[in-house]
This record gives sequence, C-alpha cells and structure tokens, in this order.
Amino acid sequence: METVSPDAERHYAAVVRGADRLVVGLDFDGTLAPIVEDPEQARIHPRGREVLLRLAEAVRGVAVVTGRPARQVLALGGLDEIGDELGGRGRDLYVLGQYGNERWSSHERRVITPKPPRGLATLSSELPGILRRADAAEAWVEEKGLALGIHTRRLPDPDAALERLREPVGEAARRHDLVVEPGRMVLEVRAGGMDKGAAVHRLAEELDAGAFCFVGDDLGDVEAFKAVGDLRADGVVGLLVASGSREESALVDLADVVVAGPDGVMDFLDALVDDVRALRA
Repeated sequence: METVSPDAERHYAAVVRGADRLVVGLDFDGTLAPIVEDPEQARIHPRGREVLLRLAEAVRGVAVVTGRPARQVLALGGLDEIGDELGGRGRDLYVLGQYGNERWSSHERRVITPKPPRGLATLSSELPGILRRADAAEAWVEEKGLALGIHTRRLPDPDAALERLREPVGEAARRHDLVVEPGRMVLEVRAGGMDKGAAVHRLAEELDAGAFCFVGDDLGDVEAFKAVGDLRADGVVGLLVASGSREESALVDLADVVVAGPDGVMDFLDALVDDVRALRA
C-alpha cells in the first residue's frame, strides 16, 4: 500500500475510527478480479470470498459497483453465495450492475433492472459496419442488455484499434442519445443519466454513511471517486483507493492510496479489517 495524497494517512485513520458507519464500494474487474483477455473468464480473486466476509462484518455496508450486468458479476464472483452466508450473520452485500442501473442485495435476492435504452438496438445493428470501416472487424462485441461493450484486447494492436474506434463509436452513440464509457481496451455504449458517482451517492444516503471508501481501477471509476470527494465536502469521511495497473493510471492522481492490483486490494482490505478490530478490542 502506497499513500499518494498528503492527507492519506489522516483519511485512513478517520475511516478506521468511523467503521461503524463505513460503506465500502468496490469495482469488480481489476479490483476484486484480475483482468483477463476474455471477460467471460474473469473470476473473483482466490481470497475474495474470505476477505469480503471479514469486511462485511467490520463495516456498515459492502457494495460491488460494476459496469458488468449484475447477474453476470453475481455468477463470476460467487457473490450470491457470499450474500447467503452474510444473511445468516445479519449482514448485507449489495451489487450495483451496469454503473448502478441494476441493483441486487443479499436481503432482496433479485435483480432490479430497467428496460434497455432506446437506440441501443439500432446502434447494435450499425456496429459491424462501424468496426469494418475502422479496420477493427474482429473486435469482440459484448451484449450487456443495457449496454454494448466493444473490446479490442484480442486484436493485434488493441490500443491503436481503440483509438480508431473512439470517434465513429462516439458519433453513433450521440446520434442515438447514448453515451460512451471508455475503459481498459474497451468502449462501452450505454444510456446516460447514471454512473458510478450517482450510485455512490445513493448508497451513502440509503445506508446513512458517515464514511465511504471506494476502490477502483479504471476510467469508469472516476465518477465514483468524484462522488466521494463531494461527500467529503459535506462532512463525510472519505478514502480513495486505486488498484494500479500498467494499462490505466487515470485514478492514481485522484487517489489517496495506491495498491498493486487485486492482490494489493486483498491486502489493503485485510489490513483495514485488522485495524478496525484492533481499535475495537
């Protein structure tokens, strides 16, 4: 764990002291799960189950806030099973999928999701031509129900392909009143009006958070980091943790603490729980 902001140690100590009202928000890919070439093969870190169980018993609330569909991340992370176990201990786990558009909790046990945005189906039918004209016909298109993910990771030069796609995909999205969310070797096209920042604000209000820690790794987490900054301005204790990588460093400049990928996230969360328990002893 590396502290990178001047007030990092102060923020961390305040989060530990305020654990009774602490909500911890966690991205999935690159944070709880290592990044893999095929997103369908992603799995939660081997220590993830144990760490999440320990964390949920030490704080007010734990939420996985992800761009993936909620049902998908529940399956890939075994989060429904973790939720079952937490329910027996009187604790809750929340999963906010597709940037907060979908919601699942261990006490409600069902995914609440809106209808797909208008224009998404039309854009999907246009996409093969857009990819072909950008010399990226082999890019993998992931259908997410409420969004489309255009992945270039499998292409010979994924960075160059992503750059070629930014403008035409962005133009098509604007035509259909959609937004583009860039990420690690991926462009996501989805409805506007909801992002991880809005999800953070909703969680903080619903759970009456007196402290909020968010851990993320990618551009999609920037709005969540900004939301924690807003909460700080309103008197809520906040801590920002970046799961660092060689592919994306956008969050590092915003973070209080930087850790080395999902391994570092597990170590950080374990240390947080240990410090909370030591203070309560």
